Amino acid sequence: MLWRRSPYGDGGTEICLVHRPKYDDWSHPKGKLKRAEDPLAGALREVLEETGHHCVPGSRLGTVRYLAQGRPKEVTYWAAEATEGTFIPNDEVDLIAWLTPPEARDRLTQPRDRLLVDALLNALHAT
Repeated sequence: MLWRRSPYGDGGTEICLVHRPKYDDWSHPKGKLKRAEDPLAGALREVLEETGHHCVPGSRLGTVRYLAQGRPKEVTYWAAEATEGTFIPNDEVDLIAWLTPPEARDRLTQPRDRLLVDALLNALHAT
């Protein structure tokens, strides 16, 4: 999950969500691993491809398993602090939004993704 300290005064946590026009949904950046790709390396690559932002990986947040179009999908998430970058809309992701944790929970399309917001906040408070 890509996050940053808010650049607007209070320094609170903001979470980056992506809008995928193909599904018309809001989710955390994620994608498919390339053959023999390390899961963390794949997560960092996908974050960069979908958001245009580089990041520093932190705590592992867990693995989510679900069916996507009838096929099993497994996604492992890490807390990833944004460093630098610029979003450029593309066919896969047309919008990103930096939101407070409550706003991110409300915007996420899938309820399972909301649990990751709490996992991120717990990981950030543990450090």
